[in-house]
Amino acid sequence: MVFGILSAAIQVGFGALLGFLAGGPIGLLIGAVVGLVVGAVFGWSVASAGVYASDARGIFLFVVDHTWSLLNTVVGAIYLTVHLVFGHSLDRPTSLGSGRVSVLEGVSPRYATTIGTVCAGSSSGIQRHEDVHIFQGRLLGPLYIPLVLANYVLFTIAPVWLLYHDHTNAPINRFTRYFEIGVYPHVWNEAIAYRIQGTPPR
Repeated sequence: MVFGILSAAIQVGFGALLGFLAGGPIGLLIGAVVGLVVGAVFGWSVASAGVYASDARGIFLFVVDHTWSLLNTVVGAIYLTVHLVFGHSLDRPTSLGSGRVSVLEGVSPRYATTIGTVCAGSSSGIQRHEDVHIFQGRLLGPLYIPLVLANYVLFTIAPVWLLYHDHTNAPINRFTRYFEIGVYPHVWNEAIAYRIQGTPPR
């Protein structure tokens, strides 16, 4: 319960600060309201699923997620809120003491998606892959999302990955495959995660 309340309060403060910097007093109010909504959803999820254990590891992960990696946590909280609005469910047994909020349903039936500490649509067969993304966010903090987005943009408009892509086993023979088989598995965060666990789509 304490972790949930603290998380919500931190996200309200973060939203208020960003709002104030972007739009003065009115921005502060809007940012605080947005922070309250997503912070309350995330805080409730953290508390009800027991995401952070009360041991040293759990406390450490909570502190990292709400300081250095706060941007990732907030974006993940927004992502979680959208999932719950669409009727998706928390995976409480998988979330318990894991340091991540797991959601049973994913965005796509073919892929799990992890943003911040929120992992949707995963399974035991690919959870290590998704946990790599959580670790990457914790390691790089506020740089993580900009670096991932920059790599997606770069590899979309300048596909240097074509130089080392496996054209025989994973041909790029239609438009959708350019992104699904080409850009997506070659961006740095996915390439690292696939080396640790999983097989890139073919």
